[in-house]
Amino acid sequence: MSETTVPARITATPAAREAIARLRADRGGPVMFVQSGGCCAGSTPMCFPLGEFILGDVDVLLGDIDGSPFYIDKRLDEAWHQDVFLLDVAEGGPEDFSLPAGEDLHFVTLSPACVVPTD
Repeated sequence: MSETTVPARITATPAAREAIARLRADRGGPVMFVQSGGCCAGSTPMCFPLGEFILGDVDVLLGDIDGSPFYIDKRLDEAWHQDVFLLDVAEGGPEDFSLPAGEDLHFVTLSPACVVPTD
């Protein structure tokens, strides 16, 4: 019997990948991302040391970015209705308990359909 592989629905910019690599090196271990569907749901995912956030039945794995799993609330995923998401970094500190993406940087989730071309 062959295994069916589900394609990842999350990818990352080079800046986000660099931030993840720095976090892994600084913390001495992997991190995880959670895109909450709670009252403060928005485009800012929360970043935690791997295993620090307790996942629930409504958390869906979108994929893995360089050893860092990325989860989204099932209801938020259904509401946003996107095939693929893009993890990036933006200026400003992180919200709440999230790990920063760097000095005065936070992670942000984008929809490739909404990214404005720079050429």
